[in-house]
Amino acid sequence: MIAIIDYKAGNLTSVARAIRHLGFECQITHDIKEILDADRVIFPGVGSAGQAMQDLKRTGLDRTLYTIFKSGKPFLGICLGTQIILEESEENQTTCLGLLSGTVKRFPTPLLSDDGKKLKVPHMGWNQIKIKRLHPLFKGVGPESEFYFVHSYFPAPRDIETIIGTTNYGISFASVISKRNLLAVQFHPEKSGPPGLTILKNFCLWDAEDNK
Repeated sequence: MIAIIDYKAGNLTSVARAIRHLGFECQITHDIKEILDADRVIFPGVGSAGQAMQDLKRTGLDRTLYTIFKSGKPFLGICLGTQIILEESEENQTTCLGLLSGTVKRFPTPLLSDDGKKLKVPHMGWNQIKIKRLHPLFKGVGPESEFYFVHSYFPAPRDIETIIGTTNYGISFASVISKRNLLAVQFHPEKSGPPGLTILKNFCLWDAEDNK
């Protein structure tokens, strides 16, 4: 069973629909025992870092996520769920979970494309991933594949060895990060068509033991 963590951060139903479409059992839950008993965990989310952390602390899910990370179970963060695993965020000046060292930064202003055009924030729409390090998450995903992004903040992990892929939007930022059993993507795989479904399928089949 795959636990999709419900911490009132939205976007849960579309993730569950994608996982079930792929033929895997999942459950949207905030029940700590169900999450700890799950075979793997998905930590999605949209919204603000400050409110999300308040909800996680109020329910005790912050400690549960730490336990999952230490347990070695496959753990996938999506969008806000990727940002919150770092130490702190510039959004609301929020202290986050600190599962990985690093910060979450806001896109600079002004933000310009390579040809000098002003880019809008949030970064919203389709973009590519430049793979920095091979990982089973991208098995069967073509190098020209595009994924759907919606965000004004981006993860900046301190350890560059945790960066699996980067994306360019005025600046180059880490869009896929990983450490041991933890994977995190800034884009929304559940909204990214066939390449996104391939990413989710790869996670559902991934043996995190191989990454130790």
